[in-house]
Amino acid sequence: MTRLADTTLVVLVVIATTALIRASGPVVLGGRALPERVNAVIVLIAPALLAALVMTETFRGEGSELMADERALGVAGAGTVIALRGPLLLALAVAMALTAGARAI
Repeated sequence: MTRLADTTLVVLVVIATTALIRASGPVVLGGRALPERVNAVIVLIAPALLAALVMTETFRGEGSELMADERALGVAGAGTVIALRGPLLLALAVAMALTAGARAI
């Protein structure tokens, strides 16, 4: 098989698997409501995954070393705006400005 055929096969398998996983929820639950504790956990999954993605992309490590670059300053600035209950667009603008400013120096 060629490289393109291998890639296409992988994409198709991922699509089919995703569709199967998404369809299994309604089939298994059959219209029943989830317990409140399960709903509380489900609500927290997306923010936790997003935070993990931000941290792994911001602080990359080589072996046992932790490396921080200009992105860490941007994340800190955005986190400060969010902690002060500022709007999300302001947090993004602060993160972009701080990161760009640190890279320009």
